[in-house]
Amino acid sequence: MVLSVLDQAPISQGMTGGEALRNSIDLAVAAERAGYTRYWVAEHHGTSMLACASPEVLIGPIASATSQLRVGSGGVMLPHYSPLKVAESFSMLSGLYPGRIDLALGRAAGTDPLTAFMLQRDRRHPAPDDFPEQLAELLALIRGDLSHDHRFRRLVQLPGRPDKPTPWLLGSSPQSAVWAAELGLPYAFADFINPGGSSIARRYRESFVPTDTQATPRVIVGVSAVCAERDAEAERLASSSRMAFTMFLQGEFIQVPPVEVAVRFFKERPEAAHVLTGRRRAIVGSPATVREGLEGVAAEYGADEVMVVTITHEHAARRRSYELLAEECGLSRNPALDGVVGRL
Repeated sequence: MVLSVLDQAPISQGMTGGEALRNSIDLAVAAERAGYTRYWVAEHHGTSMLACASPEVLIGPIASATSQLRVGSGGVMLPHYSPLKVAESFSMLSGLYPGRIDLALGRAAGTDPLTAFMLQRDRRHPAPDDFPEQLAELLALIRGDLSHDHRFRRLVQLPGRPDKPTPWLLGSSPQSAVWAAELGLPYAFADFINPGGSSIARRYRESFVPTDTQATPRVIVGVSAVCAERDAEAERLASSSRMAFTMFLQGEFIQVPPVEVAVRFFKERPEAAHVLTGRRRAIVGSPATVREGLEGVAAEYGADEVMVVTITHEHAARRRSYELLAEECGLSRNPALDGVVGRL
């Protein structure tokens, strides 16, 4: 099983955003040492719980602190940006770290409607829903194949060429799979947002149109998981993220609470334990329990790769969760990196 990391840069109670971002660099170094394939950072805006509002800013330091790990966005929320600006930013990253940069793109806002409106340069009216056109232009810029009659064709020169990022499309709904298949893009489905999307992944594979750069369909499934030495300890650690996302679904944003606070919250409000039921799936337990669960999800989706997102209050527990899972799944550890320190 090919394993990778999705890092949402969680901010725990009592932690600053800067500390959360430095923890991301530290975790990436540990992930490379443990044998993970790629490390993606997410984009979220206007929340006190997640620190990364600009993946391209965090990708650079992570790629610099590592040497073999593929690093990328999971993803860039394209409706907020000019396709040219995204293409230029990721071209620069590709030039600096050739053969290692992924550009995964999403249509979602990554925030609430008001914050999304604040991100607009022109606020005289709502932004148009033109994601397919944005995506097509961005891909043409990256690949260097703007149509001969495109009005910007003669003006575009990306700074990182000949190196270029590998584009992916993110999704949690059927429409994203349609676009990924039509454009011949590899596809990453967020099961941790919309559990049970195996039929969507199957339709993507069945309708995939090969391209010169992607001859066959490729599926990553993103899964929420918490791993500890024993099932009971993993359940305790997972209570922090469960409380944070329970509050989020009820319209309240909080930082990731300590385990003791979360355990007390669910004890005093037992009805809250059911808020996530059917809406979010997480695999929680000992290394063997989590491995079995991830293998099941991978088989369900026919996935080529599993990307694990883990949120705990303590950074050490989060890092240990990934290390235990890597050991259980037999990832190829790189002992040459044991002395590397990821903090800036």
